[in-house]
Amino acid sequence: MSSPGTPEIAISRKDRLANGSPRWLERLGLHRPELRAWAFYDWANSAVVTTIIAAVFPIYIYEVAGKGLLPGVATRRFALANAAAMLALAALAPVLGALADLLPIKKRLLGFFLAVGSIAAASLFGIQTGDWLAALLLFAVLSFSISATFIFYDALLPHLARPDEMDRVSTTGYALGYLGGGLLLACNLAWIAHPDWFGLPHGQRLTEAEATLPTRLAFLSAALWWVLFSAPLFLRVREPSLPKVAGTGELWGRVARQLKSMAALPRECPAAAWMLAAFLTYNEGIGTIIKLAAIYGAELGFPAPAMIGSILIVQFTGIPCTMAFGALAAKIGAKKSIYLGLAVYLLIAALAYSMRSASQFLLLALLVGAVQGGTQALSRSLFASLMPRERSAEFFAIFALGEKIAGMAGPALFVAVSAATGSSRHGIASVFVFFVVGGLLLRKVKPPTNSVSSVS
Repeated sequence: MSSPGTPEIAISRKDRLANGSPRWLERLGLHRPELRAWAFYDWANSAVVTTIIAAVFPIYIYEVAGKGLLPGVATRRFALANAAAMLALAALAPVLGALADLLPIKKRLLGFFLAVGSIAAASLFGIQTGDWLAALLLFAVLSFSISATFIFYDALLPHLARPDEMDRVSTTGYALGYLGGGLLLACNLAWIAHPDWFGLPHGQRLTEAEATLPTRLAFLSAALWWVLFSAPLFLRVREPSLPKVAGTGELWGRVARQLKSMAALPRECPAAAWMLAAFLTYNEGIGTIIKLAAIYGAELGFPAPAMIGSILIVQFTGIPCTMAFGALAAKIGAKKSIYLGLAVYLLIAALAYSMRSASQFLLLALLVGAVQGGTQALSRSLFASLMPRERSAEFFAIFALGEKIAGMAGPALFVAVSAATGSSRHGIASVFVFFVVGGLLLRKVKPPTNSVSSVS
C-alpha cells in the first residue's frame, strides 16, 4: 500500500535514468509525461495572470473603461473587485475541495472553471470607454474562475510526484509559467506599442474601437492561449482513482463530515495548519503587489510601456530565478529558501513606498522577478508534502480558502489606508506587515523528514 504523498506508480531513480528521459529533464522534475503535462498548465494559465490580471487590464480600467472617474477611484474599485471575487471563492472552496476528494472530478471541475474564466476573458474584448462596471464584473468572474482552477490543479500534484520530486516539479511549473506568460505578453506589448507592425489600425484619426483594438486583442489572445495550452493536462494526466460513493445521501453526508474535519486541521496536521497560516499571510503581501502594481504605477504617472515592460522583466527574470530556488531548496530546504524570498519582499515594500520614477519601478520589477515564483512554488510543494495524499483537494481547498480570505485583506487594507491618508503610496506600504507576520508564523512549520523540504 502506498504511503501518503506517494504517487500510484512509483519509479525508482535507476528506472528514471533508464526510461529514455534525458538527465536534464529529471533535474527539472519533468522526466515523466504526466509531470510535463501537469507543469504545462502553468504555461497555459500564466498568460491570463500576466496579460490580463497583472499588466494590461489594470491600465485599461484606469485609462479607458474607468475614464472620467476621480483620481484614486478606479484604483479602489479595482481593488474591491479583486476582494469580491476572492470572497465568492472563499465561500465555495471548501465544498468544491471536499467533492473533488470524494468523486473523481478534479479534472472536470478544472475544465468547467477554465471554460467560464476563458469566456469572461474573451468578453473583455467588447469593453470600451466608460464600461467600468461591466469590465469589473467580467474581471471578477475571471479572477474567481482562474483561482478555482488552481485548487484542482494543485491537488493533482501529490498524486503525480513523489515527496522528493515535488519541489522540483512545482518550481519548474512556475518557471514554465513565467516563460509562457512572458512570451505572450511580449507579443501583446509589441502590437499595443506598434500596431502598424501587425497591420492593425494606427495613426491620429482613429475611432475609439480602432484605438483600443490592440489592447482588446491582448485580452482575447490570453483567453485563447489559456484554453489551447491546457490540453496536455486533460490528455496526459489521469484522474486519481477514488472509492465509489454509494449514493447522493452518502456523498453529501461525507462532504459534511469532511467540512467538519477542516476545523480539526490544527490538531490532526499541525504542521500543515501552521504552513497554511504563514502562507495565507505572506502571500497576501505578494498577491497585493501583483494585483495593484500596474494601476499604482498608472496613478503615479508612469508610462504604460514602462509598466507593461516591468511585467516582462518579472516574467523573464523569474524563469532562471525560480529554477534557482528549486536548486537552493535541494541544498538548504524549502523553508529557509522561502525566508530568503520574504526578506527581499520586505525590501520591495520599502522601495515601493519611496518610488518616484519609472526606472525605480523597473528595478522593483527585477527584485519581484527574482523571488516571486520561487517563494510561491516552494510554498505549494512544502504544503503538499505536509498533507495526506488522499485528502489533497480538501487540503488545497483549505489552502485556497485561506489564500482567498487573505486575498480580500490586502486590497481591503490598501483601500482603507489609502482612503484614510489620501495616498495610494501609504496603501502600498501597508503590505509590509504581511511579510513580517507571515515570516514569524513560518517559524512554527516543521517540515517532514522524508523529503528534501525537511532540510530547514
